[in-house]
Amino acid sequence: MTAPAGRPATDPDVTAQTARRRTFAVISHPDAGKSTLTEALALHARAIAQAGAVHGKGARRGVSDWLDMEQARGISITSAALQFTVGDTVLNLLDTPGHADFSEDTYRVLAAVDCAVMLLDAAKGLEPQTLKLFEACRVRRTPVITVINKWDRPGQEPLALLDEIEERLGIVPTPVNWPVGVAGDFRGVLDPSTGGMTQFTRTPGGATLAGREALGADEAARRHGPEWQRATEELELLASSGQTHDQDTFLAARTTPVLFASAVLNFGVAELLAAITTMAPPPGPWTDVEGRPRPVDGPFSGFVFKVQTGMDRAHRDRLAFMRVCSGTFERGSVLTHAGTGRPFQTKYAQSVFGRERETIDEAYPGDVVGLVNAHALHVGDTLHAEDPVTFPPLPRFAPEHFAVVRPRDTGRSKQFRRGIQMLDQEGVVQVLVSDRRGAQSPVLAAVGPMQFEVATHRLEHEFGAEVVLEPLGYAEARRVTREAVATVDAKHGAEVLERTDGTLVALFSDRWRMGTIAADLPQGSLLPLFGVEVGGAP
Repeated sequence: MTAPAGRPATDPDVTAQTARRRTFAVISHPDAGKSTLTEALALHARAIAQAGAVHGKGARRGVSDWLDMEQARGISITSAALQFTVGDTVLNLLDTPGHADFSEDTYRVLAAVDCAVMLLDAAKGLEPQTLKLFEACRVRRTPVITVINKWDRPGQEPLALLDEIEERLGIVPTPVNWPVGVAGDFRGVLDPSTGGMTQFTRTPGGATLAGREALGADEAARRHGPEWQRATEELELLASSGQTHDQDTFLAARTTPVLFASAVLNFGVAELLAAITTMAPPPGPWTDVEGRPRPVDGPFSGFVFKVQTGMDRAHRDRLAFMRVCSGTFERGSVLTHAGTGRPFQTKYAQSVFGRERETIDEAYPGDVVGLVNAHALHVGDTLHAEDPVTFPPLPRFAPEHFAVVRPRDTGRSKQFRRGIQMLDQEGVVQVLVSDRRGAQSPVLAAVGPMQFEVATHRLEHEFGAEVVLEPLGYAEARRVTREAVATVDAKHGAEVLERTDGTLVALFSDRWRMGTIAADLPQGSLLPLFGVEVGGAP
């Protein structure tokens, strides 16, 4: 006898549990301190005993950057899901890759959150990848909280940074605290709601909680003199221009609350946690493919936004990350796969904290559930209980880099094929095949070249298949109609392959060559690849 797939609609327990949850992602340009901030948040939430950067020493460890390559290079390559509790609030933090080469993975994660924390380097301000990720939030109207990080190092003037945010992003920054001390001399923050100051004290290496002392305005002025005076004057200037926090305009994504911090020293992290718990919205209704909202207290539904293999080296398992969209998830329930109509068993369900896992029996809207060995699930799939629903699928980005991959040892062909299949299903790379090249020489397509490095590294170390990679001289890719395949494939400087989802992809040596070939084809034969969707209705 199977467990129930979901509780009745308008379940008051679901409503209460949903109201407690905040599901958010941290977005930034590489090296802005995203992984360090992620660990600092976990430290302040008492989820870990010590926090440190990925290259930490001794007992310091990386929480979100669990992949070997991430720890070796000090960058985020995969997405990670972390859950911890602050007071009565349950935080679901989805850490994302910052490097532009992995922007497709980041885009998928942003589809699964209700709020984003945008992290800026105090010295560099808005950087290219931050701008791209903010635009992804803007498209989805995702509220954004801004954190200006690395205030312990020399940087720009705080007013100049706020001007840049408003001018380049078209969103009004509203400070919810203000730094006392210039960049490089971070003493604490002024809290406009109380008029007082929180003074910070360093701890060795920043591996444990920083000291915090609440000061009244008079005591802050006595201790910090000109620095306090400057902070109060700057904040008064912003308040006089109307740049104060308003919850409605923030939720409408027209303003962004701004905080100052030093994640590596754990300065200002508690203030950020407080802002997330009080300002970030709880999960709301998800809209299905028909444009109808699915109430959070309705029957169960969930959306798969990521698939990951290799997290458990001992078992070589495959984990599907599912965001609970409505109702209560109950381990052991039998759900329906919306794309195929087939039943799906949920016997093995886990909460994920970096690489560490625990069996989870229940989850509520906003929570992320790891479904183990879910070989039938792919990115963009919908699962539901008794009330059918399908959520909009996710777009796949147009690749810009292409390379043929072959096993170095033909005796490892089985491991090679298995690895290629897994990496394709995860979305690490896109895999293109053709009769001309054969199954043993697929073409890997990527948004950025670092995806190739990740793919070859994982093929060798996770699947035991060392490979040879041969870059191809193609720079443009388009979707092509079946009627035009033979014509395109016969042209010099062009080639047609099939993506594993059945999409026919034409590759061209350059934009000029593509235009020349397109002139000989019926109109509409070549179509953009971005927007070709995965998951959802077949």
